[in-house]
Amino acid sequence: MSTIAVAREPVQRIAVDVTFLRMDSPPEDAPPALPRGSVVQRVAQCSVPFYRYLYDTVGHDYVWWLRRTVPDSEIASLLARPEISIHVLYHGGEPAGFYELERRGEHGTNLAYFGLMPHAIGFGAGRALLRHAIDEAWGEHARALTVNTCTADHPRALPNYKSAGFRVIRTVREVWPVPLRLGLAIPDRLKV
Repeated sequence: MSTIAVAREPVQRIAVDVTFLRMDSPPEDAPPALPRGSVVQRVAQCSVPFYRYLYDTVGHDYVWWLRRTVPDSEIASLLARPEISIHVLYHGGEPAGFYELERRGEHGTNLAYFGLMPHAIGFGAGRALLRHAIDEAWGEHARALTVNTCTADHPRALPNYKSAGFRVIRTVREVWPVPLRLGLAIPDRLKV
């Protein structure tokens, strides 16, 4: 019996607490307005390079790593699925954030990714974009809306989800092997 040595990619292990949240009915209050000069548009046919730009820019400071490791063909397949939609916040004509909805039939809709680009943080768009995502999901008669966040995300993520009407279902500790080749800045507090 021969043994084949498998080269393993160098990684930094990080420990995160992942919090899963759920909303069972749409909010009843009026949605906050988007900042002046802002609009949200659904991308009819999102290209792989544009998706990577959104994902990489929004997630760079929050260790969004998983889809960076996926080949373009897999991203293209994901973007072609009719149950997936990409919605981009534009401010002054340039991308300022995005969200991704994944419709899961009887299991409801998942807010798979959500975030602002670094230059858009702090001008009041986050709360309004989150509500836009919530209203978009409920406008399609979702049975429930789910989202998760983790301790690598922006520190206001969990409080914002809760104040928007999501309730915590559970929190679990996960250890992720983040490939070093991605060049992500990993906060010391997350390193294992």
